[in-house]
Amino acid sequence: MTERIQQIAERIREVRENSGLTPQEVAETLQVPLSVYNQYETAEADIPISVLYEMARIFHVDLTDLLTGSSPKLHSYCLVKQGEGIEIERYRGYKFQSLAYNFVNKKVEPLLVFIEPEENKQMSLVTHTGQEFNYCLEGKIKVILGGQEIELNPGDSLYFDPTIPHGQMAVNCQTAKFLTVILHDS
Repeated sequence: MTERIQQIAERIREVRENSGLTPQEVAETLQVPLSVYNQYETAEADIPISVLYEMARIFHVDLTDLLTGSSPKLHSYCLVKQGEGIEIERYRGYKFQSLAYNFVNKKVEPLLVFIEPEENKQMSLVTHTGQEFNYCLEGKIKVILGGQEIELNPGDSLYFDPTIPHGQMAVNCQTAKFLTVILHDS
């Protein structure tokens, strides 16, 4: 695991301990086996972004607290210059940049996502609450949504219910880049 992933895992453990919750309680709330949750806290397993959001909700912190160790501070606007978003590699071949990480009380989470085709052949399907919007910027993306396969080319977009199991992968042997905006239920 990368050093950043290890730091996130350590922050999750620390925030959980400070909240007075046991690993078992958090695992039950997340609806994952305790063994999987323990792997999240030791950086032995990839943590889906949907799980990170849910952890932030459980611990009553902002996602930025888990990702960076500091709280968002901006109220009026948050400018993120090209390449300066907080970058997280979810798992090999799939990374994202948070584009509003320093804005307090976000209602949506805009993320720039990069998918490497050769390293993302085994996509994991995830679910989370809220709503999701994907806009293809570069390359070609195959979105699995429930039992459907939807292909997005540059300029194509998809708005969907993320409680349906879904995942994205790059196709045609080229890196794909897309903007995703996730609205979470409060």
